Amino acid sequence: MTKITRLFDFPHYQLEKFNLDKSLITKYNGEWIATSTKEYVEKANQISRGLLRLGVKPNDKIAIISSNNRTEWNITDIGVLQIGAQDVPIYPTISQEDYEYVLNHSESTYCFVSDEEVFQKVKNIKANVPSLKEVYSYNDISGCKSWNEVLELGKDDSNQSEVEEIMASVKEDDLATLIYTSGTTGRPKGVMLSHKNVVSNAINSSTRFPIVDGETKALSFLPVCHIYERMLMYLYQYRGVGIYFAESLETISDNLKEVKPEVMTAVPRLLEKVYDKIIAKGADLTGIKKKLFFWAVDLGLKYEPYGANGWWYEKKLGLARKLIFSKWQEALGGNLKLIASGSAALQPRLARIFNAAGMGVMEGYGLTETSPVISVNETGNRGMKIGTVGRMIPETEVKIAEDGEILVKGPQVMLGYYKDEEKTKEVLKNGYFHTGDIGEVDNDGFLRITDRKKEMFKTSGGKYVAPQLIENAMKQSRFIEQIMVIGEGEKMPAAFIQPNFEFLKEWAERKGIQIGNSMQEALKNQTIIDRYQEEIDEHNKKFGKWERVKRFELTSDEWSIDAGHLTPTMKLKRKVIKEKYKDLYSKIYG
Repeated sequence: MTKITRLFDFPHYQLEKFNLDKSLITKYNGEWIATSTKEYVEKANQISRGLLRLGVKPNDKIAIISSNNRTEWNITDIGVLQIGAQDVPIYPTISQEDYEYVLNHSESTYCFVSDEEVFQKVKNIKANVPSLKEVYSYNDISGCKSWNEVLELGKDDSNQSEVEEIMASVKEDDLATLIYTSGTTGRPKGVMLSHKNVVSNAINSSTRFPIVDGETKALSFLPVCHIYERMLMYLYQYRGVGIYFAESLETISDNLKEVKPEVMTAVPRLLEKVYDKIIAKGADLTGIKKKLFFWAVDLGLKYEPYGANGWWYEKKLGLARKLIFSKWQEALGGNLKLIASGSAALQPRLARIFNAAGMGVMEGYGLTETSPVISVNETGNRGMKIGTVGRMIPETEVKIAEDGEILVKGPQVMLGYYKDEEKTKEVLKNGYFHTGDIGEVDNDGFLRITDRKKEMFKTSGGKYVAPQLIENAMKQSRFIEQIMVIGEGEKMPAAFIQPNFEFLKEWAERKGIQIGNSMQEALKNQTIIDRYQEEIDEHNKKFGKWERVKRFELTSDEWSIDAGHLTPTMKLKRKVIKEKYKDLYSKIYG
């Protein structure tokens, strides 16, 4: 059996152990098309041979920019890695300038794109990237070469022995990929991850996945250019899981019903949206049905794992699952056993309700620099504690520094930042990676994140405020879509709030409140402002006097990735938001 030490060993291992008919499955023109493990390996070899014939050498950088997850991505990935080159996955929606920066900084020689939109962005800056020789596309686009040309070039297998030779020479500590993190500040940094970094993370994280090898289906939709979803791709391959690629974020609910997967990954924002949709449906019910629905929800919000609430609670939960939660499960395909949640803090109430409903939401923690997983909750081994990010995965050591910062040591810690020794030295000190997150480890070995070190601020009274904790509490309100707590160096915390426009309109209609012709007009309505004040007052009760949001301003535009408010993983770009609303800031603080 192939011993897995490099990333391209995963599909070869899958071929020997599982030989799936359906390894990678993508939907083209309304039809799911499956690629078997055998075909996956053969096509990856073809790409390797084609790239060699194009003159690609070990350590060359090949960029991949795809708007959606798809079979071609994985084939390209393995094809590139097998010949000792490195791939540079780029997030499709970043700006043209950032494309140019990343392609130049990485000195990428070839680039694979998914579609017309991405191709146009690359085409517009290609003249400014001297290293870039050619662009190939997965979709057929006029004026762009097709990736099929590379496959054609590799059809003749007379240079397969050269591929094998290079594969044999690739070591586990060699660089495998450069991942440019969309920092909340400044230029993206190129995180250097070795084969060992990601291989060890996939295999060690896999110990937390209670799935049946060779018989499980996953739905993949989080961007594979991020290390989180990408590491899971390798984990799935290792466990013989068939990977179905969702068409887009908009089609998830349809795709869940078509595929009926047992496992998927999510970010908290998605789970919040699913939950809000379900609650909205429940609110439309009447009479006994409505009573039952909210009885089940209240019960679910009190959920504790491992029967900690006693037999009477478990009995009621059994009934709630049968009557109410089974319908939630059906809406998500009916088979979901495990949802791995990462990339931002999950509200404990969501962990409770989804687990009560029988869909195991397991929260984990990690960073691009740690390939990414450091710790994760699991359903078995009494390995789940709500409000924590679980226990450390095997081979991983966490130490809490004097100022509360989480320091990590393990095979998943990156090699460093590409061409940036100074920044590398700032975070890799005395054998530990400094995460920039604040946390604590309890007596049972569970890690709890309390805040981002960089995001904590002091008010002018010298009191520390942890904005994320406050934001997460406030976002439980159905009136609030996004919120950013401000107040560094000021006498009190305040907040910018993007209302949940849909819910606000619905509420106003129910109450017979005229909201005018535009959102701008609506948000000046005193009744609406008072209603938001009530929400803030309610959630403020959970915090110390110095942490409470004393004033707020509502924004009439939607915070989005495209408009620059959010990073690709839906984190707030605090500097940008503060700059965008500087008028509101002045209004609050004068």
